[in-house]
Amino acid sequence: MHQASVGFHCPDCTKKGAQRVQHGIGAIATRPVVTQALIGINIAVFVIGMLVSGNAGRYLSGSVTSFHIDFGLIARGCSAAIGNVCVGTVGVGDGEWYRIVTSGFLHYGLIHILVNMYALWVLGSAVEQMGGRAKLGVVYGVALLAGAFGALLLSPGDLTAGASGAIYGLMGAIFLAMRARGIPFRNSPLLGVLLLNLILTVGLNGISLGGHVGGLIGGGIAGWVLFDYANQPNVNVKVPWVICAAVGLALVVGSVLVSNGASLG
Repeated sequence: MHQASVGFHCPDCTKKGAQRVQHGIGAIATRPVVTQALIGINIAVFVIGMLVSGNAGRYLSGSVTSFHIDFGLIARGCSAAIGNVCVGTVGVGDGEWYRIVTSGFLHYGLIHILVNMYALWVLGSAVEQMGGRAKLGVVYGVALLAGAFGALLLSPGDLTAGASGAIYGLMGAIFLAMRARGIPFRNSPLLGVLLLNLILTVGLNGISLGGHVGGLIGGGIAGWVLFDYANQPNVNVKVPWVICAAVGLALVVGSVLVSNGASLG
């Protein structure tokens, strides 16, 4: 998340699909429909932002525009000032809760969205192949909300945007899905990719540490619930979905509470 681009590459992940056929809510799709839809939404938002920003060159280069200010993630920020006195504020803490979600579909420039959409295609397709469309949708949603919570917790005054929190969550879910199939973390083809990206997250400026780590944890939790816990004996089929919904709701509430207590950024 934020304005830096972090690369992801895991060709082997798309080869780890399930061998069984399911029907209903967890059905395995022959093509990654949800992944394609998520990419389409991200691209559509990017194009809309470019059109309404009034300066396509500035928007494509990764500069902050009015579109980012209106829909990016921030706990509380000053929107108007008289001298050194803030007379207007914006942010999640001012009732603009939609920013928790909209920020996950914004990007800072062409390179940012291209890198993230490539990562979403590779990792989203892998999760969708492993667990089906519904599981991908839930993992992505929980990871997006967890990334927003992490960003608000660690950097409430920054204007954060990007899908990479949710993308880190897809990596977390793949780790847990592989573990549920008996593949230890150390043997995952994603381990090196994850470690490299975490190093970049910590070492480079302009990257949301809270967004990336929060998304990774959120996706890991959702992945464990849907790929491991859901397959335990005597677990009602609806319970894992209810748990994920409860986690998502808790993350929204937590984001609002953190933002309400934040000082002006």
